[in-house]
Amino acid sequence: MLNETTSRRRFMTGAAVAGAAVAAPYIRNAEAAETISWKVQTSWPAGVGLNTFKAWCNTIKEKTGGELEFKPYAAKEIVGDFELLDGVKNGVLEAMNSFCVYWVGKIPATAFLSSYLMGLRYPHEWDIFFYGKGGVQMAREIYAKQGLYWVGRIQHGPNIVHSKKPIRSIEDFKGLKLRVPGGMIAEGFAAAGARTTLLPGGEVFSALEKGTVDAADYTGPAVNWDLGFQQVTKYIWMGPVGLESIYQPVDLMDFVVNMNVWNKLSPRMKLWIENEVEAYSAHHFGSIQRADMEAWDKFIKAGIEINRLPVEDLEKFQRIAVPIWFKWANKDKDAARVFKTQLDIMESPSLGYVTPEMYQGQKLDL
Repeated sequence: MLNETTSRRRFMTGAAVAGAAVAAPYIRNAEAAETISWKVQTSWPAGVGLNTFKAWCNTIKEKTGGELEFKPYAAKEIVGDFELLDGVKNGVLEAMNSFCVYWVGKIPATAFLSSYLMGLRYPHEWDIFFYGKGGVQMAREIYAKQGLYWVGRIQHGPNIVHSKKPIRSIEDFKGLKLRVPGGMIAEGFAAAGARTTLLPGGEVFSALEKGTVDAADYTGPAVNWDLGFQQVTKYIWMGPVGLESIYQPVDLMDFVVNMNVWNKLSPRMKLWIENEVEAYSAHHFGSIQRADMEAWDKFIKAGIEINRLPVEDLEKFQRIAVPIWFKWANKDKDAARVFKTQLDIMESPSLGYVTPEMYQGQKLDL
């Protein structure tokens, strides 16, 4: 693992390339006599995700001239992964870098703030939603009701499924004990016949090793290799060629701050953090994708069999997904308006992979 100085230097170089102007050093406020220190916990338990997160956090104090620092913590170091939201709300942590799909049970609209079964499929499509169709403001309004400030999305990458049994078609999910993150994704695979279990990422290896589950969805190949999934599974299941994942093709993370903590910052510092998170998103995404590309060879050399979904099964998953979309969208008004915006994007000729015929008979309670 890189030492802190080398890690910081490499991160700042990478961020400068990825973020250019938005990654410029912050000019310290002369009136700030003491360093503001934030405890920030991520959902990453190990690997390139955690290393990239910690390296980034360790640059903040230098970039702000000592005005602000982020003290980074890995998954479960202070609070449990599924307790992060409450940990930030209650002030145990100042901020979190997590997967927003973990909060769908408490905040239904978060089911639509990261990718879902057969929904928006590529990173630029999510940026159309966030930056072209008002998604940033929607996310901030939704989190504000929880006493939290949603700073910005952090691009990550697709999720894949590791399995002890081969999965070569939708039929192979019948009876499969499958770990999933919950929400629409869990319901989609359950409708395909899987017996789904909700577990945080840090517990996936143990569940696979003990046989509690036959298969598990988790992030991409690089992190999953570092977590040792190749030791307890023989197969990887993915989407068809050109679509690595059909259920979480863009597994977005985000950066969220306690609202009281956020409101104590100067307007200049708030703007700087928003821009810095945007720069970090680009660096995080690039780091993950590079590591994923390198990790595939490791799985292949380890004898792991990689199976892709037949293209003809996409329509079967689409039929499963549509009623689940509308069920979750109608859980509350926030979820409905977020989904309606995304439905308009998917239906636009710019994308065109959803048509009114696909959801005939479904109603959206706006």
